[in-house]
Parts: sequence; structure tokens; C-alpha cells
Amino acid sequence: MMTIRDLEFYLVEIPCYGREAPVRSMLVRLATDAGLEGWGEAQSGWRASELAPRRDALLPVLAGRSVFDVEELLEQDALQPHPVRSAVEMACWDLVGRLAGQPLCHLFGGAYRQRIPLAVRLAGAQGSQIAPLARELADQGFHSQIIASCGQPDRDLQMLAAVREAAGERVEFRFDAGANYDLETARELCAELEPDALQFLLDPLESHELDQIASLRRQTNVPLGVWRAIRGPADMLALVRCGAAPFVVVDLGLVGGIAPARRTAAIAQAAGVSASLGGGPSVGIAAAAMLQLAASTPAFTGCNECADHQLEDDVLVRPLEIVDGMITAPRAPGLGVEVDRAKVERYQVA
Repeated sequence: MMTIRDLEFYLVEIPCYGREAPVRSMLVRLATDAGLEGWGEAQSGWRASELAPRRDALLPVLAGRSVFDVEELLEQDALQPHPVRSAVEMACWDLVGRLAGQPLCHLFGGAYRQRIPLAVRLAGAQGSQIAPLARELADQGFHSQIIASCGQPDRDLQMLAAVREAAGERVEFRFDAGANYDLETARELCAELEPDALQFLLDPLESHELDQIASLRRQTNVPLGVWRAIRGPADMLALVRCGAAPFVVVDLGLVGGIAPARRTAAIAQAAGVSASLGGGPSVGIAAAAMLQLAASTPAFTGCNECADHQLEDDVLVRPLEIVDGMITAPRAPGLGVEVDRAKVERYQVA
């Protein structure tokens, strides 16, 4: 049995091309009595000054526990909120894979997919910049792109028209409405979007009530997708029961980890709902976890949003390599990546 001996939190910031604010991620390092270490990552609102007291509060709960007891760890009230739970669970899985000498995809059912198709978000560009960016990314092989709403329907429609003209028919677009609109405005937006043949319109309503999204679905031919309202398997089951959407995006940080994400995906697959993985930008660790999960899980049939092309760097010894808009899940044990401690220190928030 391999037990947890120590826990460390890190807050890192890495600059991005074309955006003012850097990407901030919380990293978790678990050390075991056998001298191994595992890493996890999540988006968190914690400040650097909070890390030490939170570590002191959480370590007594984790110390002495087996890293194999993932389901028991997920039930601990101390592992709140969900992003923290996800990062700690990710680090445990990393350790399990390292001890087994296998990448996680082999432990989750095998490499069902050799290459993972990626969806890329058009981030950091505004106005006239977004159309050339869409064309540039299409030339790089990103044929699934995500446009984020600015919160104004007229500007959203203009932006979508511009990127469609620039990228042509070779790109399939998702439109992330960002939960910006009320039902009436969303219905009017859908009426304008119907001729555009989107892959799906993501989170159109400011309300996360799935029955309201289901009501909108009955009033439009635009395919809908849900992301922010999916916080675990129970939400996925509720979505299926009310028929809210044919597409769903599963976020490890929102559902609380890899194990809940697999259960959520299983419900989607059984119901015929198309699932993909998504979430905030990653500095490399969470992206590797998503790749291991996507490679081994048949339910994730869609393009997965984990192409952080806009980051200037990551915290990995060897960066993940994207070729023609696709990526191969790393084959080293655990998450399949090695964390560069020098980079963690370089980008650490004081």
C-alpha cells in the first residue's frame, strides 16, 4: 500500500499570447511514503496567502491514506470546493499510474483512441483580429473552433459571420454564449443563428436550470450544448431526463475529478448524448489528465477543448505536441508527463 505523506499547493501564472491577463492555475503535489510524487491541477480562486493555511488544514485529512482509495477520498468534506477535489484526485491517479508503470489510459480501459481531436477557443482576439486568427488556426489543422460571446447579440452575429467568411467550410464552429442571455433574447439569437449550421450553441441561458434549457431546445432548430450546469453524474442524468441538449461538455474541475467525469460520460453515452471534455486553460498537468481520459473513454466522441496554444509556456519538462489539430495521449506512467520544478518556481505567485 502506498500512503500520502505530504501535500503542497502552488499558485502559478503563465503569460499568454494576445491577452492581457496571464493564465493562473493551482497545482497540487502529493508525496508518498515510498518517495514518489504525483501532480494535479485545477482553476481556483485561492490567493497565494491562503495556500499555507489550507495545506495545514487538509494534510491531516490526507496523511496516511492510500492513494488507491480514490472513491473514499472523493467523499471527504475537507476536499472542497470541486476544483480542489479534482486536483487532489488527479494527483492520486498520477501516483497510481506511476506505481503500476502504466499511463492512466491503460488503467481506464486502454488506448481506445490513438489521437485526440482538439477544439480550440478563439481567445485573446477581438473585432477585426478574430477572423484572421480563425483562418490561421484552420491552416494549423484546428477544424473545430469555439467562439465566445461578448454578451451583445448583434456583435455576436457579426463576429460569427466574420469568422465563417475567413475560415470557410473547413471549420466547424461552436458558439459559447457564456450563460449571458435570458430566454427571450436567446430565442431571438437562435432564430438568427439557424442558417449558420453551428455544431452547437453552448450555455445560451443565464439560468442553469436544465428545464429552461429544454424549453429553449423545443423552440429552436439550433443544436444546444450544456457545460456550466453539469456538476456531476446527477446533473447529467437530469439533462437526459428533461431532454435539455444533445451535446454536453464535461469539465474535470466542475464535476470534481476524473472518476466523476467517467461516470458522467457513461450516462451521456447510454443516452446518446455527444460528450466532449473542456474547461479552463491548463499549464500542462490538467491537459495531460484530459488526454488520458479522452484516449480511454469511448463516450468522448467530440473534439476536446484542451489546446492551450495561447500560452507562452507550461510547467512540463516536455510540452505536449499538437499536430494537425490533434494530439496523442502521453504514454509515460501516470498522467504521462513530468513537471519541471524550476518552471513551477519561476512562475509561482508570491
